[in-house]
Amino acid sequence: METETIENEEQLELQLGCPHPETIEQLRSIAGDFLVLGAGGKMGPTLCRLLQNACAAAGDQRRVYAVSRFSHPEVRDRLESTGVQTIRADLIDRCAYAELPDAENIFFLAGMKFGASAREHLTWAMNTYVPALAAERWSGPGVRVVAFSTGNVYPFVAPDSGGTGERTQPEPRGEYAMSCLGRERIFQHFSATRRTRSVLIRLNYANELRYGVLVDLAQKVLAGQAIDLTMGYVNVIWQGDANNYIARSLSLASSPASVLNVAGPDILSVRSLAERIAQLAGTTARFTGSEQPTALLSDSSRCLDLFGPPKASLEWMLSRVVDWLRRGERTLDKPTKYQVRDGKF
Repeated sequence: METETIENEEQLELQLGCPHPETIEQLRSIAGDFLVLGAGGKMGPTLCRLLQNACAAAGDQRRVYAVSRFSHPEVRDRLESTGVQTIRADLIDRCAYAELPDAENIFFLAGMKFGASAREHLTWAMNTYVPALAAERWSGPGVRVVAFSTGNVYPFVAPDSGGTGERTQPEPRGEYAMSCLGRERIFQHFSATRRTRSVLIRLNYANELRYGVLVDLAQKVLAGQAIDLTMGYVNVIWQGDANNYIARSLSLASSPASVLNVAGPDILSVRSLAERIAQLAGTTARFTGSEQPTALLSDSSRCLDLFGPPKASLEWMLSRVVDWLRRGERTLDKPTKYQVRDGKF
């Protein structure tokens, strides 16, 4: 994929939703339909496309259901055009669950992050009550659940530590991270008591051309704005690679629930990333503040050992992001707020 250029959003979504050959083979061995809850967000549409494309490539007739409020109708239309069966539902409404289909493979993507500090009650409802409704509705040893979590549940660590691994004890900062740990505990409870095979995905940070840490940095560099170095180190992973890892993680679902970090292979300096972006764009990066001794960092070595290295290199991602932004292509206007250190999103 290193030679691929991406000219528009349709090409971008095709790339993000492209299953790797090993993903097709792994999903072929897993029986049952797929149900993606919270499918209308940043990652949901391309994960649905990947699942649908994997089924088509394997030559089977399994169904992929996408459930969301679909506040942007064009997202629903695009999914329908690919063969994904969409269902409009508000997952915070208990009554909605009776109308949703049975499926053996559940991907839980619903949640709330931004605005969490202003609406704590809704944050906790979305991140713990909704998971409880879903975990109760799809449960038992015949079900596999892949539940999205976040690296924010981990403590900050030094860059030379290699990052936090799956056995690191959580130390969430702020309402958002605490509620995400609550989400994990809900799925762990149902996995333990109903033998639902589950895996918790601690993601940190997915990137594509319309959003992500690299887009955040590149937008500031191109606008001549100073980049805050307080959170001086990050992990980044191409969303297409993350989608493939997450789809393949169905094979890890177990009771009790397992945990998998999904992140890029390297701990990256924010200063160095900004300087490389500036070099690609023919400009100069500006900075403010200085690197603190710790950052939010994940060790993804277990994921890489199981599923292999990502296909997209850092250099390819950087060059594609700079090209996309310089051409004035659309972004999602959803900053990651990766630089937040107090947990207030």
